[in-house]
Amino acid sequence: MFPAGNKSLLCKYLTKDIYNKFKGKKDKAGVPFEQMILSGAQNVDSGIGLYAGSHDSYTTFSDLFDKVIEDYHGHKKDGKHVSNMEASKLKCPPFPADEAAMIISTRIRVGRNLAEFPLGPGVTKAQRDSIEKTVSEALKKMTGEHAGTYYSLATMSKKDQEQLIADHFLFKEGDRFLDACGLNRDWPSGRGIYHNKDKTFLVWINEED
Repeated sequence: MFPAGNKSLLCKYLTKDIYNKFKGKKDKAGVPFEQMILSGAQNVDSGIGLYAGSHDSYTTFSDLFDKVIEDYHGHKKDGKHVSNMEASKLKCPPFPADEAAMIISTRIRVGRNLAEFPLGPGVTKAQRDSIEKTVSEALKKMTGEHAGTYYSLATMSKKDQEQLIADHFLFKEGDRFLDACGLNRDWPSGRGIYHNKDKTFLVWINEED
């Protein structure tokens, strides 16, 4: 039972029938259903309250995830996501001079996950460390304007830590919502930051995604 006044999407769609259908079950990555709903159950001020353990969670527990996704994103189960990552096809007319003068900086952020691994709440320490190794080694091969340095949160020097904080690059341990769903486990093992020499290209490894 959720307390009166709870407005989370978990509260809205986690009916007794759905809970009884999925309790005690796990997705294909071995993540329990109870772990996916724990954050929203513990933090009754959540907006959503539901965290997938792996990409399979959306299929195995679709009775719940489909309803939450449709409510939050407006996309039905049969909806198709269309994207075009070709930068030359973007329509970006110049800003008027008065509007352009107000822009100090811009940031484009993209979240990605590796297909062969569960999502953050379901990943094991060994898997998280493997993700760090795989991605950091790939980043170290970057050339040209993207060439740079990788910093492991677990082994970085005090000097590097202070500089990354000054640059507003260093991410911190997650909040109580992320803690409840399992994203903070084994902190800071397996986490790190990469940036190029000009500090215009930045990659966070195992932050949330």
